[in-house]
Amino acid sequence: MEQILIVDDEAAICASLECGLEDDYEVFIANRPREVYEHIKHNHIRVIILDLKLGQYNGMDVLRDIKKKHREIEVIVITAFSSIDTTIKAIKSGAYYYVSKPIDIYKLKKLVHKAIEHQKLNNEIVCLNEQLEQGYSLGGIIGKSKELKKVFELINKVKDIDCNVLVTGESGTGKELVAKAIHYLGNRSKEHLEIINCAAIPPNLLESELFGYVKGAFTGAAQEKLGKFEIAHKGTIFLDEIGEMDIQLQSKLLRVLQEKQVTRLGSNKQRKIDVRIIAATNRNLEEEILKKNFREDLFYRLNVIQMKIPSLRERKEDIPLLIGYFIRKYSKQYNKTIKEIDRNVLKFLECYDYKGNIRELENIIERLVILCDGFKISYKDIPIDMRYGDTQESLDATQVEIHIGESLKEAESKIIENTLKGNQGNKRLTAAILGISERKLYYKIKEYNIKI
Repeated sequence: MEQILIVDDEAAICASLECGLEDDYEVFIANRPREVYEHIKHNHIRVIILDLKLGQYNGMDVLRDIKKKHREIEVIVITAFSSIDTTIKAIKSGAYYYVSKPIDIYKLKKLVHKAIEHQKLNNEIVCLNEQLEQGYSLGGIIGKSKELKKVFELINKVKDIDCNVLVTGESGTGKELVAKAIHYLGNRSKEHLEIINCAAIPPNLLESELFGYVKGAFTGAAQEKLGKFEIAHKGTIFLDEIGEMDIQLQSKLLRVLQEKQVTRLGSNKQRKIDVRIIAATNRNLEEEILKKNFREDLFYRLNVIQMKIPSLRERKEDIPLLIGYFIRKYSKQYNKTIKEIDRNVLKFLECYDYKGNIRELENIIERLVILCDGFKISYKDIPIDMRYGDTQESLDATQVEIHIGESLKEAESKIIENTLKGNQGNKRLTAAILGISERKLYYKIKEYNIKI
């Protein structure tokens, strides 16, 4: 849960704001500047909600001091005495936004969410290495391959056009990053981006999440709730795993896309919405249409622009860039000082078959960073199961019987043969593991008459 800090000298206001925000965030309270810095020191504060009147202290001075020492923290300023002058001063001093009392807690929640999204985006940009600064990144998507450059070009073409986009590709290829890039690089960037995973929410709950409901709409609806479409008004909604959506709910979604209006559950009142739709799926929707699992008319509504994201296997040349980026990211996160990666490890990672795509590569690098004891990631840091797979046959290949008196050639032949078996005959990967060239491996296979 993200951590936020409320700074106000009035206990009643602090309690009220804490009550309104504590369901979504871990909330800390400070009444004096000294307490602010203690909380920042001992917690990972994302956003500070700061009153400009703090008794004998000047909140504007506190704001300037926070932004001077902790530029990464977003500050939302609140005050009962708003003026154009004060607003301009606060924004120029680094405030993310300015809110006048009395405070609308719903609007404040929305602001906090946007501030955190803004902060995350800035952190991603800060983490990019020198190569990425040379033009190998767009909106947090990293790569220089021909396949990815096509994606970059398409993002730039559609980011300012209010057409629906369907993002397709295998799981873990970065479809959500593409949606974020389109939103944050486009003309709706100052408005809200709502992300919802259609596969993660049961159909009966997904409907209320998307369209909202009024008080008493169903048992347990104690108060009205805005749906994602209304929250994303003027902004963007990203419907991830759209292929998993229930067929009946697809009909209601189609109606919303056609009429650009939503009706909350339990209400007859239609509300106009202006929302850009980006949908994503790892399924073949045309096949799902033939199986009667997906509506053809909804497919054509969503598929105005289709953006296919290549798998990591199709963009191997991007792997070194991604490895460098993730090493920097996790070195910073785990307070490590890793400056180098062994050449054989890099070769191994370039040859590896990433079924989980970038998500799997990121997970591997995070693990290697954690396991690394020094300044350099070495081959011993790669877990055995990753080197040889998780099948019993592959794990058996990690053990070779070598007897005293055997020649070095016999021992070498066994090691090469078992390593090849463990890698299902992948010569490039085997060569990387053994620390020899592919050419030399081919020579050894021929020399020892190894059958694969």
